[in-house]
Formats: sequence, structure tokens, C-alpha cells
Amino acid sequence: MKLRSLAVAVAMSGAVSGLMLVSSVDNTAQAQETFEWKMVTSWPKNFPGVGQGPERLANLVEEMSDGRLTIEVFGAGQLVPGFEVFDAVSEGTAELGHSASYYWKGKAPAAQFFAAVPFGMNAQEMNAWLHYGGGLELWNELYDEFGVDVLVAGASGVQMGGWYNKEINSVDDLDGLKMRMPGLGGEVMDRMGVAIVNMPGGEIFTSLQSGAIDATEWIGPYNDLAFGLHQAADYYYYPGWHEPTVMFEAIINEEAYASLPADLQAILRVAVRDINADVLDEYTARNNDALETLVNEHGVELRRLPDDVLAQAKEHSADVVAELAESSDMAQKIYDSYQAFQEKVVDYHAISEQAYYNARNPEGDTSAE
Repeated sequence: MKLRSLAVAVAMSGAVSGLMLVSSVDNTAQAQETFEWKMVTSWPKNFPGVGQGPERLANLVEEMSDGRLTIEVFGAGQLVPGFEVFDAVSEGTAELGHSASYYWKGKAPAAQFFAAVPFGMNAQEMNAWLHYGGGLELWNELYDEFGVDVLVAGASGVQMGGWYNKEINSVDDLDGLKMRMPGLGGEVMDRMGVAIVNMPGGEIFTSLQSGAIDATEWIGPYNDLAFGLHQAADYYYYPGWHEPTVMFEAIINEEAYASLPADLQAILRVAVRDINADVLDEYTARNNDALETLVNEHGVELRRLPDDVLAQAKEHSADVVAELAESSDMAQKIYDSYQAFQEKVVDYHAISEQAYYNARNPEGDTSAE
């Protein structure tokens, strides 16, 4: 009996060792497996700021993974048009996309809350809401039905009010203008008598120069100078009430993400988080120099939007945002979270950020004129 028991024990030990060996081999094989992904974007290839962010993301992921995960980046129109990025990732044509969520308002209207809300939260506040206020969880919940996950992948900071081919002295001067402005800001301008035209960034200059549109907003001085918009319009207005920031998104095909080993999933998440900060840092560093070039070297007329334009825009914005919130239960859920967080952060920033700005610059914004 003792010998039989010993034989059984040895056999069982060998079986367990075999299973452990097989498991070890499987894990090693998975760790050595390589993945080649495609990333489609809504931006011109290697465009400063928003276009270079995806390139840096791809390089960072390849370096961190020691080449086990490589990402080929495609600019708008190279693999799919800029406005078809979401579909390409959802359908698996590409594993990864970089864009802005307000482009998908036809599919998921509430997605606009995650890109830019007129007179809403800035980049610092949006990042806080998304990462620590439940916003990112809601964003992923919204995208669940499309088979994509989302991570925050950059921010523009406060944008400019736009380029115009005519002087804007009052809200009446907006009536009948054709303007490129996406998202909720575009809906607000539509209610102010502006004919809104949507187009990818790569089409803006030609449309403005040819007269197909009378005005446009893009991002800010750094990108506007790169596009040469000063060659197509004379007047450059601020502030960018319509986009106190645009939050850029990395959208990931769920099945592709699930196929990655856990360490590559973590590498991807960490790399996207790094790029999220890096894109905003770059815009903050580059915009002022670009603005000085536009004004001092190219003679651009920098103007503040008239008070009545801002007042009417704010009034219409409240209506547009409220109507979007009421459009579905999910939209209301997102808006309630957004609004509650904004109320809290505005209260705190009144005695922190805003109070500091006022103390640093007692003359307000007159120094910009």
C-alpha cells in the first residue's frame, strides 16, 4: 500500500509539473508574440501638435514594448477619410484611432460632451473630471455599443475665436456668414445666423481662400500658422468661447485590445496617458510664439470678439447644451456628471486659478490687444 501510494504521489507530482511547464511555455510564447497595429487619425500626417501626438505615441509604445507592439500611423485620407476614423476602429479596419469625439455626433450625440462644451470646462478641469470624476467611465459606457474603448489622448487648451474675412463689430455682422465650426459651438453659431459647414482640417485653407467659407476656427496659433490661415483671412478673433479646450481621444477596438497580453495593455494605457499631457504641453509652449509671428511678421489683425457676440453666444450655449442633455437618458447622465463637477471646480478655481490670474494681471486681458 505504501509503495502504491508513493507511485500515485509521484505520478500526480509529474502531472502537476507537466501542467506548470505547459503553462510556463504558453506564457513565454505569449510574451514573445508581436502585434502590428494600424492607427488612423483625423489630422494631416505629422501635423504639428495634434498630428504629431499619435506619432510620438507609436514610438513610445514600440520602445516600451521592445518592439512587441508596433503601430503604423495614418493621416487623414491615407487609409480612411478623417471623419471615418470611428467607423474604421469600430469595424476593425484599424485597431486604434486618434480624433475628437464631436465628429461622431451623428452616431452618439452625447459624445460632444467629451470634446468641448461652450463656456464649459478647460483642459485642466476636463482632465480632472475624466480621470477622477467618473467622466472616462461614462465615455466608455457611451461607446460600448460600438465595440470600442476610449482613453484621453491630448488637449488643445483654450482655442481662438476664429478667422474672419470681415470685421465683426456686433452680432449683426455674423448674419449670413458661412463658417467652419464643429460640435456644439457650431450649433450655437447656427442659432446666431451663421451657416455652418463641416470639413476636415486639411480642406480649411482652400475653402477659406476660395470664398467657399467666410470664416473658420481651427485650433490655435500654432496650428493656424502651420496651415497658413493668415494668407486667407485678415481678422483673428479671441476668446475661443466655443472650445475652452478640445479633448482628443484614443479609440481602441475592443477585440484587438483584448488580444494583447496584460503587459502590452498596460504599456498602451501608460503611453496614451503620457501623450495626453504632452500634447497640451506642446500647445502651451508653442501658441504664444506662433501668435507673435502672426501679428508681428504677418500683420494679422488680432481682435477681441464684441461683448454682444459673447453674451448672445453664452445665452444660446445654455439652450444648446440643455437640449442635448434632454435628448436621451445617457446624455442626461453624462451632463449631470459634467455639470456637477464643473460647479465644484469653478468654485475652487475662483479662489485659486482665477484669483491668481487676477492678481498677476490686474489689467485683465487688455494687454493682449
